[in-house]
Amino acid sequence: MNKSNSNQEDRRAIIYCRVSSTKQKLEGSGLESQEHRCRQYAALNGYEVEAVFPDDASGGGDFMNRPGMVALLSYLDAQPGKNYVIIFDDLKRFARDTEFHIKLRREFQTRGARIECLNFKLDDSPEGKFVETIFAAQGELEHEQNRRQVIQKMQARVEKGYWVFTAPVGYKYASDRAHGKILVRDEPAASILAQALEGYASGYLQSQTEVKRFLEAKPGFPKDTPAGEIRWQRVQRLLSHITYAGYVEAPKWGVPPRKGHHEPLISLETFERIQERMRGTAKAPARKDISEDFPLRGFVLCDDCDQPMTSCWSKGRTKHYPYYLCDTRDCDSNRKSIPRDKIEGGFADILQSLQPTRQLFSIAKAMFADAWSLRLAEAQRDKEELAKQLRDVGRQIETLLERIMEAENATVIKAYEAKIAKLEREKLLLAEKADRIAPPKGRLEEFIEPALNFLGNPWNLYENGSLVLKRTVLRLAFTEPLRYSRKTGYRTAEIAFPFKVLAQISMSKDEMVEPRGVEPLTS
Repeated sequence: MNKSNSNQEDRRAIIYCRVSSTKQKLEGSGLESQEHRCRQYAALNGYEVEAVFPDDASGGGDFMNRPGMVALLSYLDAQPGKNYVIIFDDLKRFARDTEFHIKLRREFQTRGARIECLNFKLDDSPEGKFVETIFAAQGELEHEQNRRQVIQKMQARVEKGYWVFTAPVGYKYASDRAHGKILVRDEPAASILAQALEGYASGYLQSQTEVKRFLEAKPGFPKDTPAGEIRWQRVQRLLSHITYAGYVEAPKWGVPPRKGHHEPLISLETFERIQERMRGTAKAPARKDISEDFPLRGFVLCDDCDQPMTSCWSKGRTKHYPYYLCDTRDCDSNRKSIPRDKIEGGFADILQSLQPTRQLFSIAKAMFADAWSLRLAEAQRDKEELAKQLRDVGRQIETLLERIMEAENATVIKAYEAKIAKLEREKLLLAEKADRIAPPKGRLEEFIEPALNFLGNPWNLYENGSLVLKRTVLRLAFTEPLRYSRKTGYRTAEIAFPFKVLAQISMSKDEMVEPRGVEPLTS
């Protein structure tokens, strides 16, 4: 009876199957085909399969990083009195590392389980263990060789200007006849991200906090949490990813930044401005309580202490009332509330007063056209200067390369290489500036239309825009925050240069010379 029970226990089997990628999981050598072959083997040898444990990750060689293998060992631990046969398809599925192969064998032995492989006859004799070790070492060699080949191919592709890693947010991979797999824009995330990056570079999104909130407010941008939030680490990665500037790099493989074949979301110059802002002194994050209820909060200063006003909702007998107030200690206006309608009504009068007349608007448009012509001529001169600077940088790089060939001191060579890397980056920036410095071809109206819309009616944009657009209008229309006095109201606003020019034209008493000239008429 005991012998029968022992034989029955020896007939219990567990199948372990593994693939190292999702692609293998879906193809013919995937998990299902392995399980099918193992079940055939179990039936042929009279084994009763109790459980199947699959893995679709390599675990980097360490079997304890494979969820399926961990679950299998836990299953054995939960039933210490039973002996099992562990069946797997191929020795390479067991472990691709000689050290971990031996360790895993011991883990099974301590649990009273033995292993059987479809494609290899396991033998506990000294000769059998030697052959098994050789096969495991061969599997490790093949694994390392494959890994090396993959890295070499990926490195070569990066050197040619192609991104080979997971597609960054805003991009996706597409097949192309000329390029193979290449990054292409993934809308609407690409346009949203481009707007955020340009905004941070220009300063209308003043902090990473504002970038974070801007992206969280866009339904078309992918979020990190079910609550619709974006993690701080992701914001920092987005701001520091040179791929968005149209370049690729692989520092761990020694591949410096180089022009990529994919379409950029921003220019390299914009990317460098972003890096400068991130390296610079961090600005205070945007307050959570600057909301649609109080769009002027932080932009209007108290005239008594020059500090930004705060805001609040105060509870009355029947409802809540909105107020702006100064919260600075020792200020004469401390905690003295001013109704929101008074603050924002006065601001509306100021912004509406900036709207030019129809005639003045026509003059402004003509001025833009003249400025455009001057810009084209100036751009051509600047392009020639940049070409000269590019040649100078190229000569510096050639000189340093010659010095490296002659140098023998490792420290000196390293210093030269660092200088060359810096010059190469400068060369990329100069080349991009030269390509972008001239305005693109097209109708003038297409390029000045946004500016004219803003100059023509800034109040309309402010009144009907989102909170981000309202804050943008404030920064574009005024060079300094507005000052407000509880007794006299708003002080004279420091308006932006375009509005100042229009105001000067409007107030000018000079008249145009008549077509006949200034000389007296003659017969």
